[in-house]
Amino acid sequence: MKAMLLESAGTPLKLVDKPDPMPGASEIRLKVEACAVCRTDLHVVDGDLLCPKLPLVPGHEIVGIIDLVGEGVAPSRLGQRVGVPWLGHTCGHCRYCTEGSENLCDQPLFTGYTRDGGFAGYVVADEHFAFDLDSDADPVSLAPLLCAGLIGWRCLKEAGNGRRLGIYGFGAAAHIVAQIAIWQGREIFAFTRPGDKEAQEFARSLGASWAGGSDELPAHPLDAAIIFAPVGGLVPTALCAVRKGCRVVCGGIHMSDIPAMPYGLLWEERELVSVANLTRRDAEEFFPIATSAQVHTHTRVYPLEQANQALDDLRVGRLTGAAVLVP
Repeated sequence: MKAMLLESAGTPLKLVDKPDPMPGASEIRLKVEACAVCRTDLHVVDGDLLCPKLPLVPGHEIVGIIDLVGEGVAPSRLGQRVGVPWLGHTCGHCRYCTEGSENLCDQPLFTGYTRDGGFAGYVVADEHFAFDLDSDADPVSLAPLLCAGLIGWRCLKEAGNGRRLGIYGFGAAAHIVAQIAIWQGREIFAFTRPGDKEAQEFARSLGASWAGGSDELPAHPLDAAIIFAPVGGLVPTALCAVRKGCRVVCGGIHMSDIPAMPYGLLWEERELVSVANLTRRDAEEFFPIATSAQVHTHTRVYPLEQANQALDDLRVGRLTGAAVLVP
């Protein structure tokens, strides 16, 4: 099979020929239809996330058709379309797993980080961490839901039920979350890089009540804010924008250092929390809601061999919506 391989952090991916992977016990093999490109992939490739499995095939927003099953997997799963997310396996017996917080498992495996992912023709996955998807839907449109959608949903739940929601960094996750929040009856305030008129117009086209630069403050205090941009300097900015007793949620897996800030920004019972990974329960909740809200993902398609171009377009902000690789 063809695959895009990361040999060492900070270097471009290489297009290589690899043997087709074979599923082990409780595993399935997917013929990849589409794999979205996530900012986490960028952090893996650029070396922001330490200790990846190397060499590595990145990619964790995978949509594909099961074409081979391992021992213990029902043959009836053959031919099913499934999605494979970032969380690829958990131990099932640590404190976090037994308490219902499998996203914090002590011995997890992560797709496209500690096990090979979907920047390839085929991928092997744990059958218990693959979600059945609509066989009639467009696989390219589905792919961003597997991380941008799931993590965005988890962030939205953590943000609470307030009406005025600020979103800092209007990329793949934000454009999905915004559609769900608007469907729920909330107002969206979209904060982009200062001067990024294209991203601001994109946010307005999705129904945002206001869109502007992250150096601006809304006319009225926010009820909550979610930070998707990996910029630590946005933490004090967002705390300034939310009202007393409200919450700022950090949704990224990596962020630059948070600068020193006066305690007064956090005082009055404002809260700062992070979201880590996802749970299978998140997927059970999210996919029906995405259908009910008629979420439409905005995508740009790249052939597999142009994965480096897709990553670079994400790196420098040339994308609105999500990049998706199609083998």
